[in-house]
Amino acid sequence: MAEPGEQLPAEVLALIFCHLPLRDRAAAARVCRAWAAAATCSAVWHDTNISCYCEREGALPPYLSDCLDHIRNLRLEFEPSREPSRRVATELLTALAGRSPGLRGLRLECRGEKPLFDAGRDILQAVRAICGTARALRLLDLRRLPFTLDDSLVLQAARGCPELRSLFLNNGTLVGSVGPGSVLELLEACPHLCTLGLHLASLSHAALDALAAPHRAPFALLALRCACAEDARAPPLPDEAWAALRRRHPGLVVEVELEPAMPAESVTRVLQPAVPVAALRLCLSGDTVGPLRFAALHYAATLRVLEVRAAASAQLDSALESLAPRCPGLREVHCFCVVRPAVLHAFLAHCPRLRSYTLKLTREPHPWQPKLVE
Repeated sequence: MAEPGEQLPAEVLALIFCHLPLRDRAAAARVCRAWAAAATCSAVWHDTNISCYCEREGALPPYLSDCLDHIRNLRLEFEPSREPSRRVATELLTALAGRSPGLRGLRLECRGEKPLFDAGRDILQAVRAICGTARALRLLDLRRLPFTLDDSLVLQAARGCPELRSLFLNNGTLVGSVGPGSVLELLEACPHLCTLGLHLASLSHAALDALAAPHRAPFALLALRCACAEDARAPPLPDEAWAALRRRHPGLVVEVELEPAMPAESVTRVLQPAVPVAALRLCLSGDTVGPLRFAALHYAATLRVLEVRAAASAQLDSALESLAPRCPGLREVHCFCVVRPAVLHAFLAHCPRLRSYTLKLTREPHPWQPKLVE
C-alpha cells in the first residue's frame, strides 16, 4: 500500500498544510516521511497564521523550532484573558526572536477580554526581543493589542529595525505612553517608513517637519487614533505644517478615528482644513453633526471612507444628506444607527464610486453587515 504522502504531490500537500492550525500541522507531520517533509517546508511557513487560543494548553509542538527560520510573515492571534493562550503566544514570540532573523512582518491580534490586572508585559517584552533581532522586519502591527505601549518598545524598533516600512501603534489603550520624542527618533532611524499609525498625543510639529524633509522617502499613510486623555490634551498642529507635508507627499492619506474620550473642543483641534483626511471614523459621546458638516466642507476632495456611530436623529440625517453630494469620491459609508430613506438615496445618487455601505432603514439585530454595491 502506498504511503499517504505519495497520493498527492508535495506542493499540493504544502498548500493544504499552510492553512492548518499548529496542532493539525503537528499531527500531519507524524503521519509519514512525505507528510513530515511537506509540513515543515518553507512554503508552508513563509506566510503563517497561528491562533493560540485554538491550541492545547501544553507547550509548542517540538517540531516547530525547526520551522521558525522559514517564517517571514506571521499573524498571531491569542486570548490574553486565558493564561495558556497567552503563555503559548509568549513562548512562540520569544522563540521567534532567537531563531528567525529573516522575519519581515508581524501582526498581533487579541481576542476575548483583557484581564483586569495584566498589563501585557510578557507579550510586549517578547515583541521588544523580536525588534532587537529581526533587522529585516518591515511591518509591525500592534493595533489589536489592548496593552499600553511605551517608549521603550518604539525605541527598540528604531534601533533594531532600520528596514521598517509600516508601524501601527494606534491601539485601543486608554493611556497614551508613547512620547513624541520617541516617534521623532523612530522617523530619523527608519528612513523607509511610509505607513505609521499613532495616537494623536504621540505626533508633534517636529515629526511632521521630519516627514516633509526633502530626503524623505515617499510617505503614504498616517493613521491617527484619538481615544485617551493624552490625545484630548494634545496641542493643535499648525496648518502650515500639514500643508508642507501634503506638498511634499501629494499622495498622502490620513485616517482619523475619534473616540468618546474626545470633548468637543478637542475635536475642533484635530479636524483641521489642511489635513488630507481620507477615512473618518466618528464615535463621539457629544456632537457628531458638527464634525460631519466640517468634513463635507473641507474634506470633499479627499474623503473615501466614513463611519459614524451615534444616536439616530433628524439633525444627523440632515448632515449625512448634505455630505453625500459634496463627497462624490466616497467608497464606503457605514452609519450604525437607523437613518431615513432620503439618506440612503442621497449616497446612492451622488457617490458613483460607492462600493459598500451600512445604512439601515429599520432596526435589525446586531452585528450589522455592510451591503455591497452591485
